[in-house]
Parts: sequence; structure tokens; C-alpha cells
Amino acid sequence: MRALVLHDTGGPQALRLEEVPEPDAGDGLALIEVHAAGAGFVDWLITRGEYQVKPDLPFVPGTEIAGVVRGAPAGSGLQEGQRVCATTPFGGFAEVALAPAFITFPVPDDMPFDVAAGMVINYQTAHLALVRRGRIQPGEAVLVHGAAGGVGTAAIQVAQAAGAGLVIALGSDEERRRVATQAGADIALDPADDWAREVRAATGGRGADLVVDPVGGERFDESLRCTAPEGRILVIGFASGTIPTLAVNRLLLRSIDVVGVNYGGMLPIDQEFAATAHAELMTWWAEGKLRPVIGERAPLEDGARLLTGFADGGAVGKPVLVVRPPA
Repeated sequence: MRALVLHDTGGPQALRLEEVPEPDAGDGLALIEVHAAGAGFVDWLITRGEYQVKPDLPFVPGTEIAGVVRGAPAGSGLQEGQRVCATTPFGGFAEVALAPAFITFPVPDDMPFDVAAGMVINYQTAHLALVRRGRIQPGEAVLVHGAAGGVGTAAIQVAQAAGAGLVIALGSDEERRRVATQAGADIALDPADDWAREVRAATGGRGADLVVDPVGGERFDESLRCTAPEGRILVIGFASGTIPTLAVNRLLLRSIDVVGVNYGGMLPIDQEFAATAHAELMTWWAEGKLRPVIGERAPLEDGARLLTGFADGGAVGKPVLVVRPPA
């Protein structure tokens, strides 16, 4: 089978399209014919050796896929020929991959494979952040940083589906603000302006009840200026490259929570949360509340080029590798 293999941590350019043996099915693992694979900022970090998980080289990156089940463990509820999406422990940038059965889920017939692949980690992360960790309540105001990216657009739509009263997006240029608005944001602000003041103004001086922050750095610091009393700042990542520090007296003064959100880290803690989230996400899809913003689509052989788009924050929406083009 064809696969993108990483031989050294020199970045996406170190990926090589090669013929490798198909994986053998193992205990608790589903064997999946991959039709599409999502690409994310984490994949870019992994190719550079800058992610907290560092597999032995060489290996096949890729942690979110959509395709067709070839084989599944007994009692898993999965069936051969079933259309699914899944999180993989790596190996997703290939024509065939393995995925733990407990994070392999059926997708409806009307959901294209590229869309299904684009919903896996970003929408699961957004759901974990806003619904479970953030405890979103109907009518609350949500501020989304990095709003035109995969996590950002997913967070906008999950917030709206969960009943947010106002969703405010930050986008670094006009195109990103347009994407955020099309994804469902009520307001899109320019981070070059005094956006914290504008957030307070848009919420009647109260501030945002929830802040979705996959950026970190100065964005986190400024978010403290516009988080409502008893608000929650959801720490998802550090796309800015800077991990912020915090004088916790600022939390005390305004009764603010800073909440960590780690999709991969939650899986060994609670193996049921992803299935619960997927069920609600599929309900929202059927109701027309979720329409993933798929960015660039590229064939498997262009995977290295696709991932370079994350180097400067240039990726918009969710980039997807089309491993098997639609018939």
C-alpha cells in the first residue's frame, strides 16, 4: 500500500511517499480502508519532533481518518463494509490503517469521506472543550481564537449547536474573518484592534463566558481582560508558539476558571466520552447545525506540501488528504 513515511524530524519535507506492507489487525483494533485523512497543526509539529508524543522513526503520521471497515474485533459493533471515521494512534496517512475500535464510529451515508475525516479530532475537541470541560449553558457568550482554523470553525459551530447566545470570532485578516462568519460566528473581530474592549462592548460590559483558546501567548493574556465573572478560558493549544504564564490572583479577582482541554489525553481517562460526543455531533449534523469548513483538499502524494501550510498559520478550515478519490 502507499503511505507517507517520516524518516527524520526535518519537518513536512521529510515525508516520503512509499510502498509499505499493510498493517496486521490486532486486539481491539479495526482495520480500515482509508478514503480521506485529516491534517492538523499537531501533524506539522510531529514532523518536526516538537509534539509531546514522539514515535520511533521511521513511522507513518496521521491521526484522523475516514473510510470503510475491512475487519473489526468481535463485539465492537463494527461491521465489514461500514462507513466510519476514526482516531488512529498514527498511521493515518496511508491507504490502510488501524484504529482502536472504541474510537471508530459510523458516519451517515450522506456525509462525504473528506467531511467525515475533517470532523474527527477538531469537532471532538470542540465538544470536549465547550460541553464537558466548559459546561456551556444556553445563552452564554463564547469567544473563539484562531477562528478560521480547523479547531476554530468547529468550536464556532459546536457553540451555536449547544445554544450559545453570542459567538465572537477573532481572525487575523479579512479572509479569515469571512471564513469565521460563514462558519457561524455572529461577530468577527480583528486582533490588531483593541479586541478585548470590543468583546466587552458586544456583551454589554460583562465579557465572554467561555474563551476557546488554541493560540496561547498574548491572546491568553488579553483574554483575561474580557472574560466574564465565573467565565472559563479553555486552553486547547499554543499555535502562537508561546506557552503563557499566569499570575493566579487575576483568577481570584474575577472568579475565572482556566480549564485544560486535551482530547488525546482524555481517552485513557474516560473511554466513553468520545462515543457520547460523536452521537451528539451526528445528531447536530442531521439537524443541519454542523457543516465542517474543509480547507484545501490534496492527494496523498501532496501531503508534505499540505502540511507546510501550518508553518505560518496559513491553513484555513480543515485541510484533508484525499487518499482514494470518490468514484
